[in-house]
Amino acid sequence: MGLQFSKYQGLGNDFILIDNRHATQPVITTQQAVAMCDRHFGIGGDGVIFTLPGDQGTDYTMRIYNSDGSEPEMCGNGIRCLAKFIADLEGIGEINKTYKIQTLAGVITPQIQGDGKVKVDMGEPQLMAHLIPTTLTEAEAKVIAQPLEVANKEWLVTCVSMGNPHCITFVDDVEAISLSEIGTLFEHHPVFPQRTNTEFIQVVRPDYIKMRVWERGAGITLACGTGACASVVAGVLNDKCDRVCLVELPGGCLEIEWSQTDNRVYMTGAAEPVFTGYYG
Repeated sequence: MGLQFSKYQGLGNDFILIDNRHATQPVITTQQAVAMCDRHFGIGGDGVIFTLPGDQGTDYTMRIYNSDGSEPEMCGNGIRCLAKFIADLEGIGEINKTYKIQTLAGVITPQIQGDGKVKVDMGEPQLMAHLIPTTLTEAEAKVIAQPLEVANKEWLVTCVSMGNPHCITFVDDVEAISLSEIGTLFEHHPVFPQRTNTEFIQVVRPDYIKMRVWERGAGITLACGTGACASVVAGVLNDKCDRVCLVELPGGCLEIEWSQTDNRVYMTGAAEPVFTGYYG
């Protein structure tokens, strides 16, 4: 019958979810993941997410292959989809259920809420250049409003790691940005040795921003959870945003809080099942 899968989406960021609890390694290869993500010849998705057994006291382990076959450390919209997928696998209808999920970016704790949303403790943002990583400035310095030349234009960028690298720049109009032309130039810029996700941000109000994103390994997507978190952090660092902020993405809105109390970033947003089936 082929490989059983479920498809979930979080603000239009769509993923193929595979129940991988019986094995400690993903049951398919990166090449197979690329084929599954193809929107014409496969299922279609921004990535394939595997639910693996927990490790070191966690409930489960998350692995993800991007649509280009690369493996990111974390995915914000993806982990919300994973939490809903796990709850569905377990047949749990209760709210406020919290999972400890091991990721390549550390332990992340999503909580199923009663309004159909998932709140995720995304951990503390990393701001030092060598942790992002980037060579834009000295290793132990923060990258805030640093000039970067891309496509014969100087951009002021702020860099944040949410377990994965982000390059944020503030613009007057996000719709005027030609993502398809410049996104890959940011991603593959030599100052980012592990490539980068890139967010273009329009500040509507201090508590409300608009965002478009070019994701490392996936290109243009309708939403990026870690990117929304990184963008609010960048907004606070540049005195443009409040610590509690609504982020509007093409696929919908995320509620982001960079807590002044514990320095952790909290992301709340929707995650919904789309369909299930067999592949191959």
